[in-house]
Amino acid sequence: MGLHMDDIHAPTVSSGPTSSGHANGVPKEQLSLRELIAEKDRVEAELKALGQVLDSHGVNMNTTLTTFDGFPRADIDVAQIRTTRAQIIRLKNDYKGLMSRIEVGLHEHHAKLQEASPNNATTTNEAAAASSSAAALEAPFAKVNSVISGSPADSAGLEVGDSITRFGWVDWTNHEKLSRVAEAVSQNEGLPITVKALRPNASGSPPEPVQVQLTPRRNWGGRGLLGCHLLPL
Repeated sequence: MGLHMDDIHAPTVSSGPTSSGHANGVPKEQLSLRELIAEKDRVEAELKALGQVLDSHGVNMNTTLTTFDGFPRADIDVAQIRTTRAQIIRLKNDYKGLMSRIEVGLHEHHAKLQEASPNNATTTNEAAAASSSAAALEAPFAKVNSVISGSPADSAGLEVGDSITRFGWVDWTNHEKLSRVAEAVSQNEGLPITVKALRPNASGSPPEPVQVQLTPRRNWGGRGLLGCHLLPL
């Protein structure tokens, strides 16, 4: 992994502020959209770091930590792995809340901009900037090339031709040739991942945004945890 020991303990330090529901002493309800997005990025970075802690121990969210007769395994740091997993679960809940608040915030932001008169140059510039930042958050980075029937991807409702804009915490800015998607999948075995995509419309009208909950699992009857093939865009 090339992780240093000091990196491994880093994520536990920054988790203080989130547990109180405050960021920098401001109740989360009062954060601006920009602050919410910054908080989302921070939570994503922390989730990623915590995921790397599990990787460094050679475990994922579901690896069993006890021996067959129920004792904690001696070959791994069971206590730290349990703490890390608990933090991941707590942060994932924070993250879900943040994402829905950001979504609401973006809607409100656009509604306000539409109310503003179109002949006011600054608001149209703001509108352009806001829509480009919303678009930047949602740029597609992978295309669904195939979906095996009966697979987790199939039951989640992904379809061939969907362009993925978000896969859990992975988006176009950080997918690193889709390697982060694989990381998100292995971290979330048995847990639902929110996947956002753009679905092409037959009529030639703009693609329609879709959102599905995809739960990676092993024993669905085929290879891999998803049963779909993604191509980088």
